[in-house]
Amino acid sequence: MASKGWQHPYVNIFKHVRVEDWKRSTKEGDVTTCMDKTLRCSVFQIKGLAPANSYILIPKNSNQSLGLTGRYFYLLFRPTPGKYFVVHLDVPAVEGQVVRISFSNMFKEFKSTATWLQFPFLCGAAKDSVYESTAKSARHGLVGPAPSSACWTCLMLDLQHILSIYLNRCYSHLKSIKLCANMVVKNMFTSDLLLDPGISFKEAKLMGLASSQGTGPIPREMSFPVPKGGSWHDLYDYIRFPSDGTKLPFDSIQKDNPGPDSTCISKSRSCTRADSCCVSLSKPVQDRVSLIQQTTLPKLPSRNQTPLATEIPQLGVVSTHQNLEWQSHNNDDEQQQESTCFSSHHLTSRPTCDAVDGGVHVYVHPEDGCSEHEESEEEFVCTPVPCPVRLSSSKETRQQKLLPDPILRLNRIIGFGGATTRCALWTKSGDAVVYPCHAIIVSMTLSTNQQRFFIGHTDKISALAFNGNTTLLASAQTGNHSVVRVWNYNKGSCLAMFRTHFHSFSSLSFSHSGGLLCGAGKDRHWKTMVVVWNTVNISKGGEVTILAKANTDVDIHTIKVAYFDETRMVSCGRDSIRLWRVRNGTLRSCPVNLGEYHSMDFTDVAFEEGSLNLDERTLFASSRSGHIFEIDYSRVVIRNVRRLLPAQQQHANRREKWTFNTGPGIAINSISVSSSFCATGSEDGFLRLWPLDFSAVFLEAEHEGPVSLVSVSSDSQRVLAATSTGNLGFLDVCSRAYSTLMRSHTDTVLGFSVDGIRRRLTTASSDGTVRIWNMDSMHQLYDFVSEDNPCSVAFHPTEQVFSCGFSSGIVRVVDISSAKLLAEHKQHRGEVVGLAFSPDGEFMYSADSQGSLALYNASEEQHDVIKVVCNVVARGTERTPDALTVSSDSRCLAFVGPSDYVITIADSRSLDELLLVDVSILDVESPCVDSAMKVCFSPAFTEHLLVAISSNKVLWVNTKTGRLLREVSKVHKHKCSSLAVSEDARFLLTAGHNALKVWDYSMQLGVKSQMFIGHSQPICQVSFTPDQLGVVSVGDAIFLWDFLAHPVEPLTNRRSPLRVNSVPAPKTDQSEAEKNRVQLFNGMPRQTAPLPSSPPPQLDVITMDQADKGALASMSFCDDVPNIPSVAVLTTGSGFSSDSRPAASFLKVTEMNSTSPLNTSHLDIVEWKEKNLVRPDCYRHFFPRFKTSTLDQAAVTPKPAQEGMKLKAVIGYNGNGRGNMVWSPDQGLFAYSCGCLVVVECLHTGSQSHLHGHSEEISCLAVTNDAQMIASASGGSDGTRSLICIWDIRNGSCLKTISHHRGAVQSLTFSRDDRFFLSVGDFSDLEVALWSTDTFQLLSSISMSGPVHDAAFSPSSASHMACVGSQGVYFSLIQTQDSNVDLKVQRVRVPAEIGDVELTSLCYHMDSLLFTATNRGHVCAWDINTQCCLLTWEADEGEIGVLLCQGNRLLTGSNTHWLRLWEVEAVQGVKPQEKVCGAEDRGPVVVLEQEIMLDGATVSAAFDNTMDMGIVGTTAGTLWYINWPDNTSTRLVSGHKTKVNDVAFSSDEKHFATCSGDGSVRVWSALSNELVVQFQVLNQACGCVCWSPSSIRESAYVAAGYSDGTLRIFRLASSEMEMKLQPHHVAVTALQYSANGHVILSAGKNGLIAVSSLVNGATVRVIRDHKGAQITSIQCVNEQCKDFGLKGNELWLAASDDRRVSMWAADWMKDKCDLLDWLTFPAPAYTGNDSPPPSLAAFCPTDPSLVVYTGYGVEKELSFYSLAKKQIIKKITLPHWASCFSLSSKGHLIAVGTKERVLKLIESTSGRFQDSVEHSDSLQTCHFSPTGSLLFTVAYNEILLWEVQGF
Repeated sequence: MASKGWQHPYVNIFKHVRVEDWKRSTKEGDVTTCMDKTLRCSVFQIKGLAPANSYILIPKNSNQSLGLTGRYFYLLFRPTPGKYFVVHLDVPAVEGQVVRISFSNMFKEFKSTATWLQFPFLCGAAKDSVYESTAKSARHGLVGPAPSSACWTCLMLDLQHILSIYLNRCYSHLKSIKLCANMVVKNMFTSDLLLDPGISFKEAKLMGLASSQGTGPIPREMSFPVPKGGSWHDLYDYIRFPSDGTKLPFDSIQKDNPGPDSTCISKSRSCTRADSCCVSLSKPVQDRVSLIQQTTLPKLPSRNQTPLATEIPQLGVVSTHQNLEWQSHNNDDEQQQESTCFSSHHLTSRPTCDAVDGGVHVYVHPEDGCSEHEESEEEFVCTPVPCPVRLSSSKETRQQKLLPDPILRLNRIIGFGGATTRCALWTKSGDAVVYPCHAIIVSMTLSTNQQRFFIGHTDKISALAFNGNTTLLASAQTGNHSVVRVWNYNKGSCLAMFRTHFHSFSSLSFSHSGGLLCGAGKDRHWKTMVVVWNTVNISKGGEVTILAKANTDVDIHTIKVAYFDETRMVSCGRDSIRLWRVRNGTLRSCPVNLGEYHSMDFTDVAFEEGSLNLDERTLFASSRSGHIFEIDYSRVVIRNVRRLLPAQQQHANRREKWTFNTGPGIAINSISVSSSFCATGSEDGFLRLWPLDFSAVFLEAEHEGPVSLVSVSSDSQRVLAATSTGNLGFLDVCSRAYSTLMRSHTDTVLGFSVDGIRRRLTTASSDGTVRIWNMDSMHQLYDFVSEDNPCSVAFHPTEQVFSCGFSSGIVRVVDISSAKLLAEHKQHRGEVVGLAFSPDGEFMYSADSQGSLALYNASEEQHDVIKVVCNVVARGTERTPDALTVSSDSRCLAFVGPSDYVITIADSRSLDELLLVDVSILDVESPCVDSAMKVCFSPAFTEHLLVAISSNKVLWVNTKTGRLLREVSKVHKHKCSSLAVSEDARFLLTAGHNALKVWDYSMQLGVKSQMFIGHSQPICQVSFTPDQLGVVSVGDAIFLWDFLAHPVEPLTNRRSPLRVNSVPAPKTDQSEAEKNRVQLFNGMPRQTAPLPSSPPPQLDVITMDQADKGALASMSFCDDVPNIPSVAVLTTGSGFSSDSRPAASFLKVTEMNSTSPLNTSHLDIVEWKEKNLVRPDCYRHFFPRFKTSTLDQAAVTPKPAQEGMKLKAVIGYNGNGRGNMVWSPDQGLFAYSCGCLVVVECLHTGSQSHLHGHSEEISCLAVTNDAQMIASASGGSDGTRSLICIWDIRNGSCLKTISHHRGAVQSLTFSRDDRFFLSVGDFSDLEVALWSTDTFQLLSSISMSGPVHDAAFSPSSASHMACVGSQGVYFSLIQTQDSNVDLKVQRVRVPAEIGDVELTSLCYHMDSLLFTATNRGHVCAWDINTQCCLLTWEADEGEIGVLLCQGNRLLTGSNTHWLRLWEVEAVQGVKPQEKVCGAEDRGPVVVLEQEIMLDGATVSAAFDNTMDMGIVGTTAGTLWYINWPDNTSTRLVSGHKTKVNDVAFSSDEKHFATCSGDGSVRVWSALSNELVVQFQVLNQACGCVCWSPSSIRESAYVAAGYSDGTLRIFRLASSEMEMKLQPHHVAVTALQYSANGHVILSAGKNGLIAVSSLVNGATVRVIRDHKGAQITSIQCVNEQCKDFGLKGNELWLAASDDRRVSMWAADWMKDKCDLLDWLTFPAPAYTGNDSPPPSLAAFCPTDPSLVVYTGYGVEKELSFYSLAKKQIIKKITLPHWASCFSLSSKGHLIAVGTKERVLKLIESTSGRFQDSVEHSDSLQTCHFSPTGSLLFTVAYNEILLWEVQGF
C-alpha cells in the first residue's frame, strides 16, 4: 500500500472486507448471524464439532493479504460455554517470513517454532460466579472448555511485541485471520493506539487522554454497552497480551486481576511496581516460614536502623550477607542510604503491612523501575530474595555480552533416522552421504567422517531428495506443521521454505535438472495427496509454485521422478503401481495391470539405467512378499516376476514343498538399480547384489536388522545400506569391504555418562540398550542389551567400569575391558532414577522411584552395598536420570527428598543428613508451591548447590547454612530438565524442552544467555565434557558440541614464539620490562622499544611447585595475548654487527638469514606463467620428491664453535638426484648429495665433511677439472628461483650463490679449461645458461625448444658443447668477442629409423665423436663436424640414463639395472657416408665387454681415465665401487630408497638399526657407519624396530614390526630370523622389549597392545585401553613401582593418537601388569589439511617418575608430568608442533624435530636451545644413543648422525 494514513486511528476489519457479502471473505461449516441480547446487536455465531471444520477466513484466498499495519489487534468475542475455539493470525515479518500466531483453549501449553506460535487461552469467568472464586484460588484461569458463565471479552494482542520477544523478528503487517468454532464474534479491528475499553470518551477527556499520546478509549462502534451506574469490568473481560507480571501457565492468554486499577493505561503511565498487598498464609506455611527464619536469619537489629549490606556479596551480583531488617512500622518516606560497595544502585526492604494472621511478608522496591522486556525468553530476571541486593548500574555491565558468540558449535551428531530410516542419499562424487537425524540433515564425508549440518526444520524429517548433480537438496518434515525446504547443498543455505497441506510426507523426488519437485503423503483427512512444484528459478531467488496437485485414494509409499523425462513419475504402494504425468497443469496417472499380483504391498521402484529409447525402458518394483517385478514402462505391463524365498528347512511334519506362489517370501524393502547390477535390501537383514537378469546373488552383506534402504552410488562402486535398527553403512563392490558409517539408538536417549580419560560415552535408551561410543570417531564400541529398560548410567571416574540402573530396580556394574558383569544388585523396588560415582572413585550411589537410596563400595570389584536408606528420596520418575549429585570434593551428596519440596544434603560416606532446605517457602510471593526438579553442585564452589524448581527458576543455595544466595527466573519457557556447571564455575548449562542455554555463572546484570536449538524432542540430560572443551546433550539423538569459551589465563610474556611462562611467588618489585609488559597488555604504548639483552636464547619454562596451589589452579592451556610485533631499533652506540645473532631477542630471529651463505637478497618470487608444461617421459630428467613442509626462516642457528651438537655423519645417498655424485681419482675427491647436504667423504678413512647452504633437495653436482671447486644445485621453494652454490673444497666455504632458473636445475658442468660453467633448467624452464667461473656472472642464455636432459663440454675444445633432450641433439658453439659471449645452437633430430624417442644422455669420444643415448635403449654415434649420425645400436632394453666414455670404452647405465661396458674403437673408422644402423649390418663395430647388474637404475657415474674402476650411483640410494678387471661391485655408501620409519641404537652403542617402507631392516656399524647386514621382507612395510636389552647376554637381537601385523626377531650373530610372531591383524606401529627382556610389547594400528612371550611366541596379554587410536610410542624402563603404590619392577607407557598416555607397573615374571596412571590432553578440533601432529611420550632417563609429553593441543608445548605428584610440574612452549622428540640420559637435553625441518636441542632446566636446519624435509624420527653422546635424526630417507656436546 502506498500510504498507511487511511488505517489511522483504527480499521474496522468486518467493515473493511464487507464480511456480510462473503466476497472478500469466506465461511465454512455452521456460521450464522444472530442477535445478542447482552450487546443488543447482530453478531456472528460459529459452531461445530471440530473447530477446523467451521470457520470464518479473512481474506478469502491465501494469495491475498489484508495489509493491516496496526500494531495492536483487537478481537471482540465470547467463547461458547463448554466448547473449544481456535483463532489463527498470519503475520508476515519484515524479513519476509510469515508467522502464524494461534491461540485456543484447546492448547494446554505454549509451543513455539520458527513459523508458528501457539498460546493457550484461559477463559475467565463472570463476576461473583463460582468459577471466578475457583480461578482466584488457583491464581489463574480455567484450563479447558469455556465455563458456562463465560462473558464477552475484548482481547488485545500486541503483534509487534509478540514477534520481537518470541521470534526476534520485526512485525510488518497482518495478512489474514481465521476464526474457528466455537465462539460468538462481534467485530475485529487493528490500531496503533493502546485503547482501553473500560474508559468512556468523557472519562478519557477528563483524564487528558488523546490519540497523540498513543492511547484513548475504544471506538463507539466497537464498545460494549454499560448500564447506567454499572462498571465495564464487572460485565466484561479485558485481556491484554503480553501482559505484565507472571501467570501460570507461562505464556498464556488470560484475564488480569479485575478492576480498573489493573488497566493498561494505569500501567502504561507508571512503570514502577505498586506496593504489595498483605497476603494471608495458611498455618502450615506460616510454620515453615517461621522455621526457615529461625534457622537461616540472624537476630533482628534495632527498628530504627536502615537495612544496609555491610559485606561484599559472595557471588558479585546478589549479596549472600543476611543482615536483613524486619520492620513493623509504616514509614513511606523512609530515607535510604547509598552503598559505596560495588555500585550506587541497591535495593532495600520496604515496610510490611499488618497481617491478620501474623504471617510474614517480604518485598523489595527497585529504584529504577521495570525492565522493558520482562517476558523475553532471552532475558532473565534476578528476583528479590530476603536479603540486601546490589546490582551494578554501570552501562558497561548492562551491555556486556556472553562471549564468544556463539559459545557452542555443533560438532557431531550420533544418530540416524527419527521419522524414517528410508532416507539416505549419495552425492554425485560419492565422497559424502546425506541423511536425516530427527530434525537435522547431516552430510558426512566418508574419508574423514566430518559432518556438516542443515538446520531449520522444527520436526522430524521424513523425506529427502537430490537433483541429478546433487546441488539442490529437498527435505520435508512430518507432523501438523509439515513444510518443505530446498537447500543449496554446497553452500548449506536454505533457498526456499514452503508450507504444504500434508500431515505426513512419505516421499520426495527431484527431477534430474532440479526444475521439478514431487512429493507424496497424507493430508489431514489421511487421504493420499501428490503435489508437483516448479523449482526452476529457485537457485536464482525465484519462488516455488505448484504445478499440479492431485488427491487420490490410492496408497503411495514411494514416488520417483523419471530421470529421462521431468514430467513423468512412478509411484508404488499398497495394491498399486502407477505411472504419473504432468501435462497442462494437471496431474494424471494410469495403473500398471498387475493381474494376479494386485493385492501386494509394493515398497520401492527403480528405473533401469542405460537406454535413451522410451520403448526400451524397464521399471523394477519390489514388494513385501519378496517379489521383484520387471515392468515395461512404455506398454505398462509386467515383463517378468521373480521372488525371494528363504532357504527351505526339512521338518518332520511338513512334506509339501514351497512353490513360487506359496510359502513365506522375504520382504524386500528397497531396490536400487545401476547399469550393471541391482541391489536389494530385505527384511532378513541382507543387502544383496544381483546381475540384471537376477540369475544369482554375486555379493551380499548381512546386517543386524531389516535393511530399509539401499542406494547405489553414481559410479556403481559403492552401495549404501540403512537398517530399521538405526545403522547406516556402505559396501565397496570392488574390495567387497563393508564400512559402518553410523549406528544409533532407535528410541529416546534417556541419559549418558562420559569417560574423560578414554573419551568414551555411554548412553541408556528407551530402546532397551546401553551403548558405548568413541567420542572422536562416533563409532559404537559396545552394545549391551537387557530385558528390562535401562534408565541411568554412570562411568567410574578412573576405571573402565560403568554402572547402569534399570526400570526393574536392578543396578548392574560392568567391566568394559573384559565385558564382564562385576556386580548385580536388586535392593531397589522401583525404577532407578539416579546413579553416580564419587569423584574420587571410592563410592557409588543409586536412588529409585520409591524413595530408596543406596551406598556402595566402589573401590572393590564387587561393589558391595554399604548402606540402604528408605523414604529419603522424592518419589517419582520425573528426575531421571540425574537425581543425584556429588560435590567435587566427594564429601556431600545432594538430592530431592524426602518430599518434592525439600532438598537433602547428606554426608557422602555415611548418608547421614547434614541439611534440609525447603524450596517451597524461599519465595513466598510465588503463585504456587514450588517443587524441586534438579540439583547440581558447583565444582569450583562446593558450598554452592544449584536447584531447578518447578516455576522455571534456578536457585543458588548455600550448602552450609541453607540460605538462598541467588535466584534466576524464566530460565526456560518449559521446565528445566538438566543442569550442569563448568569446572571453573564460569558457565552454567541448562536444558529445557528442546532448547539448550549457556549462562554466565556469576549472572552479571544485563548479561543474556545464549540459546541453542536442534533437538526435535525434549532434552533429557546435558553436561560438560571432563576436558571442558565440549558439551553433550541427549534426547532424540546424541549431540556433541564444541565449547568455545576462552579459558582464563594470567598474563604471560609473549616476547617470542618460545615464551617463558614461569609461575614464581609474587614479587613486590616490578622491573622495567614487567612494567612495559603490563602497559602493553593495558593498551598503552611502550615508552621505549625492547632491546635484545640476555645470554643464549631460552625456551619458556613453566615450573609448578606443589606448594603453589594457586598457580596450578590458575594455569590454562590457552593464551589469548597476541604476539608482539618486531620493532626496528636504531642505536648510535655500540650495537650489533651485521652478522651477529641476537642472543635473546626472539623478535629478531628473522635476521638470522643475514649470516647464512645463502644470499637471499637475490631470491625473488616467480610467477609461473608457462604454457603446456608436460613432464618428459624419461627417468633421466630430475623431478624433486614431493614435500608439504617448508623451512622455518626464524630458526636460531648457533654461532660457530658454540654448537651444542655437530653433524658427524650422513647415512645414505640421494638416489632421486641426477648426476649428484662426483669423483676425482687423481685428487682423491669424492662427494655426493643427500637431501640438502653435500657430503665430502674421504675414501681411505671414511670421515666426512658437510657443505650446507641449500634448504631444498640437491638435484645435481659438478666438479672443476682441478677438483678445487664443486657446484651444487637445488630447486626453489614457494615460488622462489632455484639455487646454485659454488664451494671451495679446501676450506668448505661457499664462494658464490646463483639464483637464475625458475624450476629445478637439471644438469651442471664445467668446461675443460674451467673457464665456463653451464647450468640447464628443467622442463618448466627450458633455459641453458652459460656462466663465467671467474666472476660467476651470466654470460649468455638461450631458451630451448624442448626439455633438455643432459649437457657436456667438448674435452678438446672449450668453445664446443652439446645438449640432448626431447627435441634431439643441440650442437652449440661459444663465440667470444671482447666481453660479449654468444651461444650459437644447431638442433639436429634423431634418425627416423629409431622412432619417436627422447635423447637422455651424452658424452664426447676423442675429438670428433659424440655419443647420445635414448629412452628406448639406443646409442647413437655422431660426427661433430658434419653433425650427422654415424652409427646406432640397441645397447639396452630400457632407458639409458648415464653415458661415460674414456679412451675406447663406453659405459652405459640404464633403468634395467644393467651397467654395461662397450668397446667402441671401431666407431672411429666409420665414415659419414657409411651410416650403420646396427652392429649386425657391418660386422662387429661395437663389442660388449662386460656387464654388471646393480640394485637400481643408474643416475650418476665417475670413472678413471682407463675406465677400469669407478663409482656408480643408483636410484636405490647406493653408491657402488666398480672394478671391471675383477668384474666386482662393492657397496661404498648405502641408504634407504623409501621412507625410513624408525631408528634404534643397540644397548652397547656398537650398532644401530633402521627400517623403512620397502620392508628392509638394516643393521649398521656405529663406528664406520657401514652396512653390516640387511634383512628383507618382500611385499611388506616395516614400521618399527627395536633392540633387545643388555640383559640378554648371549646375543643381540633386533625385532621389527611389519604392516601385516607380524613381528620378526633377527639374531645378529647368525644374521638369521630367530622367530616370527603375529599378535596383530593390522600394521604394527610401535615395538619395545620389556626392560628385563622377558617379553616384547607391540602395538597395532587399531590401538591394541599385545604382550608376547619370547620363549614360545605366544600372546600372553592384550591391552585394549587405547583401542581405536593408533599407538605412536611404547617405552619400558627399569623402576621399582612401590613408590607409586603398586607392585612391579618396571614401568612402561604407551601414547596414542587420541592424545592419551597410559602408564603401567609390571612384573612380567609374575604376570602382573597394572594401570598406574592415565593422561588425557585436551585439544581443539584440528582444521589442517594434513594429519594432526603425533602424540608422543617418554620417561625422563634421569628420573623415570617424570613423563614428558607433546602432541596436538591448545598450545605447542612439552609437558612434564610427575607420577608422584600426579600433576604437570613444568611446561616448555614450542614455536611449532613437534613431529618427534627424544630425551638424553645426560645434560637434561631434549631433541625436538618439527615439520618445519628444524631440529631443536633444548636444555630442559633453563630453556636454552639451539636450532639446526640440515634436513630438506620434515623430521619424523629422532633418537639419542643410550649414553646420550650421539643423536640420530631422520627426514624421509635422510639419516643424520650427530655428536652431542651439550651447552
